[in-house]
Amino acid sequence: MSYAHPLKDIARQAGVGLATVDRVLHDRAGVRTATRRRVHQAIEELSRQTLEASLHGSRLVIDLVMEAPNRFSSAVHAALESQLAALMPVAMRVRAHLGETATGEEIAAILARLRRRGSNGVLLKAPDHPAIRAEIRACADARIPVLTLVTDLPDTPRHAYVGMDNQAAGATAAWLISGWMHAPIHTGKAVLVVISSYRFLGEEEREVGFRRALAERAPHLSVLSLGEGRGLDWQTYDLVEHCLKTHPEIEGIYSIGGGNRAIAKALERCGRQPAVFIAHDLDRDNQALLTEGTITAVLHHDLGADMLQACQILIEANRLRPPSLLTRPSPVQIITPVNMLPILRKGT
Repeated sequence: MSYAHPLKDIARQAGVGLATVDRVLHDRAGVRTATRRRVHQAIEELSRQTLEASLHGSRLVIDLVMEAPNRFSSAVHAALESQLAALMPVAMRVRAHLGETATGEEIAAILARLRRRGSNGVLLKAPDHPAIRAEIRACADARIPVLTLVTDLPDTPRHAYVGMDNQAAGATAAWLISGWMHAPIHTGKAVLVVISSYRFLGEEEREVGFRRALAERAPHLSVLSLGEGRGLDWQTYDLVEHCLKTHPEIEGIYSIGGGNRAIAKALERCGRQPAVFIAHDLDRDNQALLTEGTITAVLHHDLGADMLQACQILIEANRLRPPSLLTRPSPVQIITPVNMLPILRKGT
């Protein structure tokens, strides 16, 4: 019978004799339970050491491809870079392809270039577009794993999705707003849902979760949706200002897609102070708005933990470690001015 490690190495690691190791491996009697456990632990330790030794000198080049406002893509990029040291002995290098606006064809062209050039994996935040879906299939055929970030592209051969459960996030926002805008005080009032673009399935999922939960918890409230500001302040401001002037019944804000400084400015210009303002992601803008009291609460998820999981998935996809991860959506954190500083300290 052959074993992954020589018997003498197992015996040395466990601190027992060769005969004892032989009895344990053949499941013979005459060995104490604690000794058996020590022998099996020694085998596990040797396996880990062998794996780590084989990883030394391993290098991966991964590509971060995002269409998002700079404030968010830069936060993701920084979170990704901050995790690289934890991946040693695998050396991972990041190539960033970030843009605030892009067409589906332009993003697909980036993916095609990466596929031809070669990549050990792609982290992708992109809208739902036929050309992008086709390029994900081409990457899969070329054995380049693609991980979707923040917004998923289901029914494609993407390797995994990393990010929060978007429908659960929307339902969480509805739970918070229903508590602040209860009947009968707010009966007949409306909540404005601001989306960066309906091109992103993740944002659509958040709105679906929000509408469904709000209808159950607060049927006295109506919902108005506003989109295509791309999360950019200069585009979002005009859309929100016009909506506020047109709909005096708006007393709640759920900002799914960002541009919150623009929303805050539009509220101020219109002389409106909502009963509740829920936003996503604890970026610098939202930290300031939360501190000022403009935003009531932020729905946040740990970008660092997301990026670490993404990198570990790519290491496994490149067969540098055996598959072991069970990917799950990130839990949603509710951040208020009271618990914001501990969360920020934890992230640093």
